[in-house]
Amino acid sequence: MRIFTASLGTESNTFAPLATCLDDYREMVFLRPGEHPDDAPRMCTATLWAARRRAARDGFTLIEGSCFAASPGGSTNRADYEFMRDEILDQIRAALPLDAILFGLHGAMVAFGYDDVEGDLLERARTITGPGCVFAVELDPHCHLTVKRVALSDIIVLYKEYPHTDTVERADDLIDITLATLRGEVRPVMALYDCRQIGNYPTTNPEMRRFVDWAASLEKPPILSVSIGHCYPYADVPEQGGRILVVADNDQQAADRVATEIGAAFIALRGCTTHTFHTVDAAIDAALALPGAPVVITDAADNAGGGAPSDNTTILRRLIARGVTNAALGPLWDPMAVRACFAAGPDATIDLRFGGKTGTTSGQPIDATVRIVGLARNASQTYGPSSSFLGDMAGIRVGGIDVVLNTARTQAFGRELFTNVGIDPLSKKLLVLKSSNHFMAGYGGFIAGVVHAHSDGLLRRDDFRLIPYTRVKRPIWPLDDSPTPGLLPIHGTA
Repeated sequence: MRIFTASLGTESNTFAPLATCLDDYREMVFLRPGEHPDDAPRMCTATLWAARRRAARDGFTLIEGSCFAASPGGSTNRADYEFMRDEILDQIRAALPLDAILFGLHGAMVAFGYDDVEGDLLERARTITGPGCVFAVELDPHCHLTVKRVALSDIIVLYKEYPHTDTVERADDLIDITLATLRGEVRPVMALYDCRQIGNYPTTNPEMRRFVDWAASLEKPPILSVSIGHCYPYADVPEQGGRILVVADNDQQAADRVATEIGAAFIALRGCTTHTFHTVDAAIDAALALPGAPVVITDAADNAGGGAPSDNTTILRRLIARGVTNAALGPLWDPMAVRACFAAGPDATIDLRFGGKTGTTSGQPIDATVRIVGLARNASQTYGPSSSFLGDMAGIRVGGIDVVLNTARTQAFGRELFTNVGIDPLSKKLLVLKSSNHFMAGYGGFIAGVVHAHSDGLLRRDDFRLIPYTRVKRPIWPLDDSPTPGLLPIHGTA
């Protein structure tokens, strides 16, 4: 058996002021065949990482293609997307004949001129391989499960967890079903149920935890896999919204029935899994009042994981104005400020302007006398089984507040965000993290509580009705009161 694998992904916020270009992919994941490290998967590369470990054991020849991934941001430059796409397509041509392709994609990537990047890639790859090749795809649950990409695939598996700590397990599931298909042991069919809703569904929420565990319990013959597409709310594309995908073994009726059952239960969760958001000052008050330490304040509106710049200064400015001490904040994206800190060196005290640079949702820059408490080059942080690149980092102290500045725009994942520059997050009363929920993978085990703030950053977390959609198919909840959910036709539409 000859199996090809490649990765391409980012999460595209079509409202973001920062377009995504090839340099952003080079900064995060830009790996040619054979270059992927052995230590851990990277963003969207769990399929390659898992398949590399299984090829000899499971008796298949693995042909590795390129892996490209960038931190969430604005839509990708059209020529840059086409360059990466065409490189992967050329590798597929060179690898023929192929029995299967394993794609590690994100699922919410948009390029200028392409609303459905993943559907475009799959369609072009299909014209190269012909109908006999099994197409198997791993996606992030914050994806757009378009009819086109489902119709063009034989098997799709989404991560179940948010935070996404199960990328390798789901890659193994995908490989298991692919190999069983190639051996003639199963014949996958898929059902897609459109719930007609936009929402936020962290699996750290008790209601969502129970729902995901129940849905996973339905994975018994003939059901091979169930996936919950949460949606990615910051893309103005027609097929926005939560959808359920079920893979069954040669039983379309069972797939349809289970997808409908899970879809109805998902609809019943509307509004039950959304955080309570506080104004900035109310969030600070609530966090200071909680017993124990550290207490996390989320700056989800400026979360780079949702495509925000991650340079908003509003919460930090209020902490400084209120004289709050024993606090730390990060990551604050400011390459120029980091450069200035490296120029001054460790333990230097300098006048520094930082943050507030990207646009109107970034707030105003902060001008302060700061002490440089730590510096790190080419740093990373852990995220579940993977790692996330932070770039060069500077830890600075403003009064009683430690701030982590970095050059590679990303969100707060692991504790290394602070420890890389000599800051102990366990010693702080307050940790202000630019993240929505992924930080729970690295911090959930030792924090005393979480308070969700809503700053004036780019991302609307408190009310999706305030996002200025113009292209999303309506009606859809919560933008409209009475959307009509149901199964979507995917057969014969590729």
